[in-house]
Amino acid sequence: MQRRLHLTFLVLVIYALSGFSQPPRREFRGVWIATVKNIDWPYSARSLGEEQKDNLRDLIEYHRQNGMNAVIFQVRPSADAFYESRFEPWSEWLTGQQGLAPDPYYDPLQLAIDEAHARGMALHAWFNPYRAAMDYKPEKKLAPTHIARLKPEWMLQYGNNLYFDPGIPAARDYVINVIMDVVQRYDIDAVHFDDYFYPYQITGVDFPDTMSYRLYGQGFADKNAWRRNNVTDFVHMLRDSMLVYKPEVLFGISPFGVWRNKDMDQDGSATRAGQTSYDHLHADILLWLKNGWIDYVAPQIYWSIGYPPAAFDVLAEWWNNHSYNKHVYIGHAPYKVGNNSDANWNNPAEIPNQIRMTRYLPNIQGGIYFSSKRLEENPLGVTDSLSENYYQNPALLPEMRWVDDEAPRVLPSGLDARSHPQGVSLTWETSTENDAKYYAIYRKQGSAAPELITENLVQITTPANGYFIDRNTSFLKKYSYTITALDRFHNETQRGDYVSQIRWSGWFSGKKISKKK
Repeated sequence: MQRRLHLTFLVLVIYALSGFSQPPRREFRGVWIATVKNIDWPYSARSLGEEQKDNLRDLIEYHRQNGMNAVIFQVRPSADAFYESRFEPWSEWLTGQQGLAPDPYYDPLQLAIDEAHARGMALHAWFNPYRAAMDYKPEKKLAPTHIARLKPEWMLQYGNNLYFDPGIPAARDYVINVIMDVVQRYDIDAVHFDDYFYPYQITGVDFPDTMSYRLYGQGFADKNAWRRNNVTDFVHMLRDSMLVYKPEVLFGISPFGVWRNKDMDQDGSATRAGQTSYDHLHADILLWLKNGWIDYVAPQIYWSIGYPPAAFDVLAEWWNNHSYNKHVYIGHAPYKVGNNSDANWNNPAEIPNQIRMTRYLPNIQGGIYFSSKRLEENPLGVTDSLSENYYQNPALLPEMRWVDDEAPRVLPSGLDARSHPQGVSLTWETSTENDAKYYAIYRKQGSAAPELITENLVQITTPANGYFIDRNTSFLKKYSYTITALDRFHNETQRGDYVSQIRWSGWFSGKKISKKK
């Protein structure tokens, strides 16, 4: 049976690499915007708030234009904040000095939420739960309100960084309170963690948690079992808190790409990874999926197709087979394109081949790219390839029917189209009584009603707008439009009205000659 599954996948791979790939109408297309050490944004911690705001707006718009529909924005890189926190100081990577507010004042998280939602994009708030300080030395200038100053007994130094001790229950409770503060006060779409739970192991150096193990480790077979339980308790408690206070906020985790190697576990992948999520970072991601504690997993499969120790194709198939009816978004590595010892990354088609491959796996609903800066650099034309060939049409985000499966109650109505100097302008009626969060606009050349299919999807916009200019039209061509409503979980109504309109120009612009169907 196992050989048959691999043979089936091989056939799919050959078919995928032949070049055929129908873009799906629903697909998660995310990008990580890392703020730690100014990897992606802000470009400089010394820049003024107004410049940072303009740069963030431009960055989100850039990714929207290239087909992305979700932003994973790092808001807590190291027990600090890119938002107005009630618990932790402003980040040094925002203003150059930890604890110093932006000047002129603004709230980066709120700005990111507003800018993403205005473009029909999701905003996932990305937290690093256990890292407390990077490049830490005793003389490092931490803000007076930094938790390492207030609760030094919760902290452990490992390598160059300072970490919370996950074995101390009070420390775990504190981190949950920090995250829940954001969940309750901001309109985020999801809480997002990356792969950092317990830190990656330094050869020959054990994480120094012996004291907390003696205090809290009774009843566990060994220290590693206790560590995994600490992380599992943390994830479970956070999930329960989110369900109580704001059940509409999703929870996703992006683990290291290898759960376990097969030589350690029969259910593991056919890989030879030096460290694994389960054995070294102590993140039992499969348990969390099985128990329904997370809504999506985004494994960081940062290796090429066929790479012997950990092949992308092997791992994509493995995660496809271990989704447990939750979403899987593959973590892609544009940061390696043209910049890695593995020669496969010198092939401009490496990431496009990965996309085609995963689109044939039924339990994979999209991907996320690390990171924003590398996509801006467009290595070997990879960003151009995404926008022109794979993401040339917008995509609705995948539905999460285990959370909510009901579409907005009211169909869109009052749709009107007019010629405009820049194309065709659309207006429609919006209602505060409807639970629509977004509208999807479909267009087809001719007079017939547009089908709700990929190639007809033009734009995803917000209800508050009620107005859209379709600039991608040709002079004297007739187009038909229809519109649907989407809720925050991207459940979609049937189409509402549809209208036809010829694009004119000059003095004809604005003349109402549309015909409502």
